[in-house]
Amino acid sequence: MLEAYPVDILEDDPEGHHAAAQVYYELLREGGSAEVFSLATGELETPFLHYCTMYRDGPGHKILVLVNPQDTKTVVAVYLKESWWSVEDVLRTSDPAREGLMKVQSFGERIVLYVLNTIVFGRLERDLDDNDMFFLPHPLKEQAKILWRDGAAVGFYSIKMKGSLCGTGTSACYLLPIFDTVFVWRKNQCQGLGTAMLRDFCDTFRAVEGLGISCPISPAMYKVLMQFLLAHPGERGCLWEVESPGAWGQHVNIWLNICLQEAGLHDGSTVHPEGSEEDTDTPRQTSRGDGPTPVHHGESPKEWVTAEQETQDDQECRVMVESRKVYKA
Repeated sequence: MLEAYPVDILEDDPEGHHAAAQVYYELLREGGSAEVFSLATGELETPFLHYCTMYRDGPGHKILVLVNPQDTKTVVAVYLKESWWSVEDVLRTSDPAREGLMKVQSFGERIVLYVLNTIVFGRLERDLDDNDMFFLPHPLKEQAKILWRDGAAVGFYSIKMKGSLCGTGTSACYLLPIFDTVFVWRKNQCQGLGTAMLRDFCDTFRAVEGLGISCPISPAMYKVLMQFLLAHPGERGCLWEVESPGAWGQHVNIWLNICLQEAGLHDGSTVHPEGSEEDTDTPRQTSRGDGPTPVHHGESPKEWVTAEQETQDDQECRVMVESRKVYKA
Protein backbone atom coordinates (compact mmCIF):
# COMPACT_ATOMS: atom_id res chain seq x y z
CA MET A 1 0.00 0.00 0.00
CA LEU A 2 1.34 3.42 -0.97
CA GLU A 3 2.15 5.85 1.83
CA ALA A 4 -0.17 8.85 1.94
CA TYR A 5 1.34 12.31 2.25
CA PRO A 6 -0.25 15.51 3.61
CA VAL A 7 -1.31 16.85 0.21
CA ASP A 8 -3.21 13.58 -0.37
CA ILE A 9 -5.07 13.45 2.95
CA LEU A 10 -5.56 17.02 4.22
CA GLU A 11 -9.16 18.16 4.32
CA ASP A 12 -10.03 21.60 2.94
CA ASP A 13 -10.49 22.91 6.48
CA PRO A 14 -7.84 25.56 7.28
CA GLU A 15 -9.66 26.65 10.45
CA GLY A 16 -9.86 23.10 11.78
CA HIS A 17 -6.19 22.53 11.01
CA HIS A 18 -5.18 25.72 12.81
CA ALA A 19 -7.32 24.84 15.84
CA ALA A 20 -5.72 21.38 16.13
CA ALA A 21 -2.23 22.87 15.85
CA GLN A 22 -3.10 25.46 18.50
CA VAL A 23 -4.27 22.76 20.93
CA TYR A 24 -1.02 20.84 20.42
CA TYR A 25 1.07 24.00 20.82
CA GLU A 26 -0.69 25.02 24.04
CA LEU A 27 -0.30 21.50 25.43
CA LEU A 28 3.46 21.70 25.02
CA ARG A 29 3.59 25.21 26.49
CA GLU A 30 1.75 23.97 29.57
CA GLY A 31 4.40 21.34 30.20
CA GLY A 32 3.18 18.42 28.15
CA SER A 33 5.70 15.76 27.20
CA ALA A 34 8.04 16.77 24.41
CA GLU A 35 8.35 14.70 21.28
CA VAL A 36 11.55 13.91 19.44
CA PHE A 37 11.87 14.40 15.70
CA SER A 38 14.62 12.29 14.12
CA LEU A 39 16.71 13.74 11.31
CA ALA A 40 19.68 12.44 9.38
CA THR A 41 21.82 14.92 11.31
CA GLY A 42 20.44 14.01 14.72
CA GLU A 43 17.33 14.47 16.84
CA LEU A 44 15.33 17.61 17.59
CA GLU A 45 12.81 18.16 20.35
CA THR A 46 9.53 19.87 19.57
CA PRO A 47 9.93 22.83 21.97
CA PHE A 48 11.70 24.55 19.04
CA LEU A 49 8.34 25.52 17.54
CA HIS A 50 7.19 28.59 15.64
CA TYR A 51 4.10 29.77 13.80
CA CYS A 52 4.51 30.97 10.21
CA THR A 53 1.98 33.12 8.38
CA MET A 54 0.96 31.40 5.14
CA TYR A 55 -0.39 34.40 3.22
CA ARG A 56 0.78 37.99 3.04
CA ASP A 57 -2.83 39.21 3.15
CA GLY A 58 -4.12 36.63 5.66
CA PRO A 59 -2.35 37.05 9.01
CA GLY A 60 -4.80 34.68 10.70
CA HIS A 61 -3.75 31.72 8.53
CA LYS A 62 -0.73 30.08 10.14
CA ILE A 63 1.09 26.76 10.15
CA LEU A 64 3.14 25.31 12.99
CA VAL A 65 6.72 24.46 12.09
CA LEU A 66 9.76 22.91 13.75
CA VAL A 67 13.02 24.80 13.35
CA ASN A 68 16.62 23.75 13.73
CA PRO A 69 17.87 25.01 17.13
CA GLN A 70 21.33 25.59 15.63
CA ASP A 71 19.80 27.70 12.85
CA THR A 72 16.39 29.02 13.86
CA LYS A 73 15.77 30.41 10.37
CA THR A 74 15.71 26.89 8.89
CA VAL A 75 12.43 24.96 8.96
CA VAL A 76 12.87 21.18 9.14
CA ALA A 77 9.29 19.94 9.68
CA VAL A 78 5.65 21.01 9.49
CA TYR A 79 2.82 19.97 11.84
CA LEU A 80 -0.09 18.56 9.80
CA LYS A 81 -2.80 16.01 10.59
CA GLU A 82 -1.58 15.72 14.21
CA SER A 83 1.87 14.59 13.04
CA TRP A 84 5.23 16.07 12.14
CA TRP A 85 6.22 15.84 8.48
CA SER A 86 9.64 16.63 7.07
CA VAL A 87 9.84 19.36 4.44
CA GLU A 88 10.60 16.70 1.82
CA ASP A 89 7.50 14.66 2.74
CA VAL A 90 5.26 17.73 2.64
CA LEU A 91 6.28 18.08 -1.01
CA ARG A 92 5.59 14.44 -1.89
CA THR A 93 2.44 12.77 -3.20
CA SER A 94 1.28 9.18 -3.59
CA ASP A 95 -1.34 10.14 -6.17
CA PRO A 96 -0.12 9.15 -9.67
CA ALA A 97 -2.58 11.63 -11.17
CA ARG A 98 -0.45 14.46 -9.80
CA GLU A 99 2.02 14.80 -12.64
CA GLY A 100 3.06 17.85 -14.62
CA LEU A 101 1.70 21.36 -14.05
CA MET A 102 -1.46 21.42 -11.95
CA LYS A 103 -3.45 24.40 -10.70
CA VAL A 104 -3.32 25.06 -6.95
CA GLN A 105 -6.82 24.47 -5.58
CA SER A 106 -6.90 22.56 -2.28
CA PHE A 107 -5.66 23.62 1.15
CA GLY A 108 -2.98 20.91 0.97
CA GLU A 109 -1.74 22.30 -2.33
CA ARG A 110 -1.61 25.79 -0.80
CA ILE A 111 0.71 24.40 1.88
CA VAL A 112 2.90 22.79 -0.80
CA LEU A 113 3.08 26.15 -2.60
CA TYR A 114 4.01 27.91 0.65
CA VAL A 115 6.75 25.38 1.45
CA LEU A 116 8.26 25.62 -2.05
CA ASN A 117 7.99 29.39 -2.12
CA THR A 118 9.07 30.39 1.37
CA ILE A 119 11.01 27.48 2.84
CA VAL A 120 12.74 25.81 -0.12
CA PHE A 121 13.17 28.78 -2.47
CA GLY A 122 13.24 31.27 0.35
CA ARG A 123 15.79 29.68 2.62
CA LEU A 124 17.10 26.19 1.82
CA GLU A 125 18.46 27.24 -1.58
CA ARG A 126 19.68 30.68 -0.56
CA ASP A 127 22.83 31.82 1.25
CA LEU A 128 21.79 35.17 2.64
CA ASP A 129 24.13 37.59 4.34
CA ASP A 130 21.57 40.30 5.10
CA ASN A 131 19.56 39.27 8.16
CA ASP A 132 17.11 42.17 7.79
CA MET A 133 15.40 40.85 4.66
CA PHE A 134 12.33 38.64 4.67
CA PHE A 135 10.38 37.00 1.87
CA LEU A 136 6.70 37.67 1.29
CA PRO A 137 4.42 34.65 0.93
CA HIS A 138 1.86 34.65 -1.87
CA PRO A 139 -1.54 36.27 -1.30
CA LEU A 140 -4.41 34.07 -0.15
CA LYS A 141 -6.08 33.83 -3.57
CA GLU A 142 -2.96 33.87 -5.74
CA GLN A 143 -3.37 31.92 -8.98
CA ALA A 144 -0.54 29.40 -9.24
CA LYS A 145 0.45 26.05 -10.69
CA ILE A 146 2.70 23.46 -9.06
CA LEU A 147 5.01 21.33 -11.17
CA TRP A 148 4.77 17.69 -10.06
CA ARG A 149 7.35 15.18 -11.20
CA ASP A 150 7.85 11.56 -10.15
CA GLY A 151 5.76 11.94 -7.00
CA ALA A 152 7.17 15.25 -5.77
CA ALA A 153 6.58 18.98 -6.19
CA VAL A 154 9.69 20.39 -7.89
CA GLY A 155 8.61 23.90 -8.88
CA PHE A 156 5.82 26.40 -9.38
CA TYR A 157 4.80 29.57 -11.13
CA SER A 158 2.24 32.18 -10.11
CA ILE A 159 0.05 34.54 -12.13
CA LYS A 160 -1.38 37.99 -11.58
CA MET A 161 -4.74 37.79 -13.33
CA LYS A 162 -6.08 40.62 -15.47
CA GLY A 163 -8.53 42.63 -13.37
CA SER A 164 -7.09 41.55 -10.00
CA LEU A 165 -5.98 44.25 -7.57
CA CYS A 166 -2.33 45.25 -7.68
CA GLY A 167 -2.17 45.21 -3.89
CA THR A 168 -3.81 46.28 -0.68
CA GLY A 169 -4.59 49.96 -0.32
CA THR A 170 -5.02 50.57 -4.05
CA SER A 171 -7.86 50.40 -6.55
CA ALA A 172 -5.48 49.82 -9.47
CA CYS A 173 -5.92 46.49 -11.26
CA TYR A 174 -3.62 44.53 -13.53
CA LEU A 175 -4.35 45.26 -17.19
CA LEU A 176 -3.08 41.95 -18.57
CA PRO A 177 -2.18 38.48 -17.26
CA ILE A 178 1.31 38.49 -15.74
CA PHE A 179 3.74 35.62 -15.19
CA ASP A 180 4.82 36.73 -11.73
CA THR A 181 6.99 34.32 -9.74
CA VAL A 182 8.70 31.13 -10.90
CA PHE A 183 10.91 28.57 -9.23
CA VAL A 184 12.41 25.16 -10.01
CA TRP A 185 14.20 23.21 -7.29
CA ARG A 186 17.97 23.27 -7.90
CA LYS A 187 18.25 19.51 -8.33
CA ASN A 188 15.68 19.69 -11.15
CA GLN A 189 17.14 22.66 -13.00
CA CYS A 190 18.72 22.56 -16.47
CA GLN A 191 16.02 20.15 -17.66
CA GLY A 192 13.84 22.56 -19.63
CA LEU A 193 11.23 22.92 -16.89
CA GLY A 194 11.37 26.73 -16.88
CA THR A 195 10.61 26.92 -20.59
CA ALA A 196 7.86 24.32 -20.09
CA MET A 197 6.19 26.62 -17.56
CA LEU A 198 6.44 29.56 -19.96
CA ARG A 199 4.86 27.40 -22.66
CA ASP A 200 2.02 26.48 -20.30
CA PHE A 201 1.46 30.13 -19.37
CA CYS A 202 1.22 31.15 -23.03
CA ASP A 203 -1.09 28.24 -23.84
CA THR A 204 -3.36 29.08 -20.89
CA PHE A 205 -3.95 32.58 -22.28
CA ARG A 206 -3.86 31.72 -25.97
CA ALA A 207 -6.74 34.10 -26.74
CA VAL A 208 -4.96 37.08 -25.12
CA GLU A 209 -2.82 39.21 -27.43
CA GLY A 210 -0.35 40.52 -24.84
CA LEU A 211 1.09 38.69 -21.83
CA GLY A 212 3.34 40.12 -19.13
CA ILE A 213 6.44 38.94 -17.28
CA SER A 214 6.78 40.88 -14.03
CA CYS A 215 9.61 43.38 -13.77
CA PRO A 216 12.48 43.27 -12.99
CA ILE A 217 13.58 40.12 -14.79
CA SER A 218 16.83 38.57 -13.59
CA PRO A 219 19.65 37.87 -16.10
CA ALA A 220 19.16 34.13 -15.58
CA MET A 221 15.45 34.43 -16.34
CA TYR A 222 16.27 36.45 -19.46
CA LYS A 223 18.33 33.48 -20.66
CA VAL A 224 15.33 31.21 -20.17
CA LEU A 225 13.15 33.67 -22.07
CA MET A 226 15.66 33.85 -24.91
CA GLN A 227 15.71 30.05 -25.20
CA PHE A 228 11.92 29.98 -25.17
CA LEU A 229 11.49 32.71 -27.79
CA LEU A 230 14.12 31.18 -30.07
CA ALA A 231 12.15 27.93 -29.99
CA HIS A 232 8.74 29.65 -30.27
CA PRO A 233 9.07 32.64 -32.64
CA GLY A 234 5.31 33.09 -32.71
CA GLU A 235 5.41 34.33 -29.11
CA ARG A 236 7.95 37.12 -29.73
CA GLY A 237 5.34 39.81 -30.20
CA CYS A 238 3.26 38.64 -27.23
CA LEU A 239 5.58 38.72 -24.20
CA TRP A 240 6.28 42.00 -22.41
CA GLU A 241 8.31 42.96 -19.35
CA VAL A 242 5.70 44.68 -17.20
CA GLU A 243 5.54 46.98 -14.20
CA SER A 244 2.18 47.01 -12.44
CA PRO A 245 -0.53 47.64 -13.39
CA GLY A 246 0.71 47.17 -16.97
CA ALA A 247 -0.29 50.39 -18.73
CA TRP A 248 1.24 50.91 -22.17
CA GLY A 249 4.04 53.07 -20.79
CA GLN A 250 4.89 50.34 -18.27
CA HIS A 251 5.79 47.44 -20.53
CA VAL A 252 8.44 46.68 -23.11
CA ASN A 253 8.77 43.89 -25.64
CA ILE A 254 11.11 41.22 -24.27
CA TRP A 255 12.31 39.98 -27.66
CA LEU A 256 13.27 43.54 -28.62
CA ASN A 257 15.36 43.86 -25.45
CA ILE A 258 17.06 40.53 -26.17
CA CYS A 259 17.88 41.56 -29.74
CA LEU A 260 19.28 44.91 -28.62
CA GLN A 261 21.42 43.29 -25.95
CA GLU A 262 22.70 40.61 -28.32
CA ALA A 263 23.57 43.27 -30.90
CA GLY A 264 25.43 45.31 -28.28
CA LEU A 265 23.16 48.30 -28.86
CA HIS A 266 21.56 48.30 -25.44
CA ASP A 267 23.18 49.27 -22.15
CA GLY A 268 21.09 46.82 -20.12
CA SER A 269 18.44 49.27 -18.90
CA THR A 270 14.85 48.45 -19.68
CA VAL A 271 13.42 49.87 -22.90
CA HIS A 272 9.94 51.35 -22.56
CA PRO A 273 7.53 52.44 -25.29
CA GLU A 274 6.75 56.11 -25.65
CA GLY A 275 3.21 57.33 -25.24
CA SER A 276 0.33 57.23 -22.81
CA GLU A 277 -1.75 54.21 -21.85
CA GLU A 278 -4.52 55.50 -24.12
CA ASP A 279 -2.34 55.17 -27.26
CA THR A 280 -3.68 52.59 -29.69
CA ASP A 281 -0.99 52.71 -32.36
CA THR A 282 2.18 50.68 -31.98
CA PRO A 283 4.69 53.11 -30.45
CA ARG A 284 8.36 53.35 -31.29
CA GLN A 285 10.74 51.96 -28.67
CA THR A 286 12.75 54.46 -26.66
CA SER A 287 15.11 54.29 -23.71
CA ARG A 288 13.74 54.48 -20.18
CA GLY A 289 15.07 58.02 -19.86
CA ASP A 290 13.17 59.20 -22.93
CA GLY A 291 9.86 57.57 -22.15
CA PRO A 292 7.29 58.10 -19.41
CA THR A 293 8.28 57.29 -15.86
CA PRO A 294 6.80 53.94 -14.77
CA VAL A 295 4.33 54.24 -11.90
CA HIS A 296 4.09 51.57 -9.22
CA HIS A 297 0.62 50.73 -7.94
CA GLY A 298 0.31 48.59 -4.83
CA GLU A 299 2.63 45.70 -4.14
CA SER A 300 5.70 44.84 -6.13
CA PRO A 301 6.20 41.16 -7.02
CA LYS A 302 9.82 41.51 -5.87
CA GLU A 303 8.97 43.32 -2.66
CA TRP A 304 11.45 43.42 0.22
CA VAL A 305 10.36 43.62 3.82
CA THR A 306 12.61 45.08 6.49
CA ALA A 307 12.68 44.01 10.11
CA GLU A 308 10.72 47.15 11.07
CA GLN A 309 7.89 46.14 8.72
CA GLU A 310 7.74 42.58 9.99
CA THR A 311 4.69 41.75 12.11
CA GLN A 312 5.01 40.38 15.62
CA ASP A 313 3.62 37.02 14.52
CA ASP A 314 6.13 36.73 11.71
CA GLN A 315 8.96 37.42 14.14
CA GLU A 316 8.23 33.98 15.57
CA CYS A 317 9.27 32.36 12.32
CA ARG A 318 12.26 34.09 10.77
CA VAL A 319 12.51 32.26 7.48
CA MET A 320 15.09 34.28 5.58
CA VAL A 321 14.67 34.83 1.88
CA GLU A 322 15.57 37.16 -0.93
CA SER A 323 13.75 38.89 -3.75
CA ARG A 324 11.27 37.13 -5.98
CA LYS A 325 11.90 36.24 -9.58
CA VAL A 326 15.44 35.00 -9.13
CA TYR A 327 15.44 31.94 -11.34
CA LYS A 328 18.17 29.57 -12.45
CA ALA A 329 17.57 27.77 -15.71
